[in-house]
Order: sequence, then structure tokens, then C-alpha cells
Amino acid sequence: MYHKSLKNKEKIFSIAPMMDWTDPYDRYFLRLISRHAWLYSEMITAEAVIHGSRDRLLGFDAAEHPVALQLGGSQPDKLAEAARIAADYGYDEINLNVGCPSDRVQSGRFGACLMTEPDLVAKCVVAMLSAVTIPVTVKCRIGVDDQDVEKALDDLAERVFDTGLTTLIVHARKAWLSGLSPKENRDIPPLDYDRVYRLKQKFPDQEIIINGGIETHDDCARHLQRVDGVMLGRAAYQNPYLLAVVDQRYYGSQRNAPTRYEIVENLLPYVEQKLAAGDPLNRITRHILGLFQGCPGARRWRRHLSENAHKPGAGIMVIREAMALVAECDRLTNIVSS
Repeated sequence: MYHKSLKNKEKIFSIAPMMDWTDPYDRYFLRLISRHAWLYSEMITAEAVIHGSRDRLLGFDAAEHPVALQLGGSQPDKLAEAARIAADYGYDEINLNVGCPSDRVQSGRFGACLMTEPDLVAKCVVAMLSAVTIPVTVKCRIGVDDQDVEKALDDLAERVFDTGLTTLIVHARKAWLSGLSPKENRDIPPLDYDRVYRLKQKFPDQEIIINGGIETHDDCARHLQRVDGVMLGRAAYQNPYLLAVVDQRYYGSQRNAPTRYEIVENLLPYVEQKLAAGDPLNRITRHILGLFQGCPGARRWRRHLSENAHKPGAGIMVIREAMALVAECDRLTNIVSS
């Protein structure tokens, strides 16, 4: 099923770094569904890591392992310092963002605009590799604006692999830095999976992970015949129960997949802990709205959480009530179909 060169299944399946989505609450929730999927943080700038509230920005639950921190920046010394700080916090990998197309990122001369500066990317990677003993990776696009994607991606890959870095994660679209919004950049530039496959052919001994528009496990199976790993983004966020079969399908686990109800029950102690620390309920429940996607009662689940989790004093009873609504729909569906 998998590409013949696959040597390490550790990152065969991962969840993409997504701004405002893959925060610690979301990662803890996803870890209850899959023990092995590799998880990535939202992008955090090197400046924020160095000068900001580190516990707030970098803190995470030990249950989230394996988890990677994605850094944004273009100054080698600052990226090295930020990587060192993150490694001390216990992250399993540091990932450099060379793919984000937002205006804020461009103004800071990092993200996707670094596709035009492969030598600078290599200097950043060298600095980070020298600062930490944990793996360093790069996540990029296939090119930006009017770049020739054959030359642009090969140039970047050659520079970063020459540093000793061994893993490149490629979002299989161009980024258009002028004319498209960040949201449009996630959909409008056409996907070019073949370009990523050609990169793997050129660098057969390096780990190439593909990202962009992957929605099903059948999609994953097709990609894994050509590359070393798959990374899912929005599909996994909107339908997180996709992760339920990941451990068995990709990592050979014999453990039964958890049911949706078991996942919710296992989440409740964490919710109580966070509520006791003063975190509002909806900061967590916004990530679990898609858990029952495709099931009877999914709409009632989403509506109850959306309408009640933000209220002052909202606690775990809101989640229990939402789960009871789903269970009632399940029961009625079974009666009708029997």
C-alpha cells in the first residue's frame, strides 16, 4: 500500500498546522481519537516565542505527544533561539513555515514569500538545526505567484536538504501573494499533486509529505503509493472522526477505534480541569462541533453547543445535554429502521 522507500512510519499521517484551529484544546481532543497521528501547532512567530508569554503560547498537555511546533520567521538567530525555547518545552519537532500567504506574514518577510529566497531558508534551517537535537522540518508551497514551480520547488528542496534536514512537507498549490486572500489561497490555486510526486522521484532518500485538498482515507492511500506521508487539514478539522481508524490503518494498532461517545466521555475530565482554571467552555467546544458529522442528531449537537457553550457559567452539563440529544436521535433512527 505504501511507497517502497518508506522507512519511518512515524509521520505517515499528520494534521496540518491551522491558524485559530490547531490550538492545545483541539490537539488534546484529536489525541483522544488517535494516539499516533502527528499533530502540529498553529504558527507562532519566533518574535512571539522570544518576547511573549511562553506558557500561554507554548504550553501543552503531555497527552498531546507527538506534537510539533510551527515557527514563523526569517531571521536565523531568532529562529534558533525560538527553536531552543520550544525544544525545552518538550516539543517533538520544530517546523518552519514557508507556506503561509497572509499579508501579515508577507510584511514580516516570512511564510510563503520565503519561497523566493531559498538561500535564506537554508540559513534559517542551519541555525535551527544547530540549536536543537529534535527534528527540524519545513512546510512550503510548490511556488508563489509567477514562479516556475519546477525550478522553485527544486531549488528550495536542494537548499534545505543540503543542510541535513530530511523532511519537507509540501502543500501542493502555488500561493498567490497578490490578488488572492489567505482564504482564497486555500482553494483557488489548482492542486498539483504530480509536482510533489516528481519531487519525491528526484529526492528518493528524503521524506516528502503531501498536503492540500486531501479529504478521505482513499485519497491518502493513493498518495502513499507515491510519497512518504499525508497531511490533512480542514477535512480532519471539520470531520475529526476521520482520525478514528488512523491508528489501525497506518500504524498497525490492534486497539479498537473509540466511539464518538467514548471520546466525549474521555474529554470531560479535561474540560473540567480547564473550566477550573478559568477557561470558557466554548474555547474547547468550538473544536468538537464536527464530531458527529454524518450521524443522526449531528445538527442538534452543533446547535446546542453553539447556543449554550458561550454563556456565563456554562459547564460540562452543556456537553452532556448535547450528547443526550444525539443519543435520542440515534434511538429514534433505530426504531424507525427496525
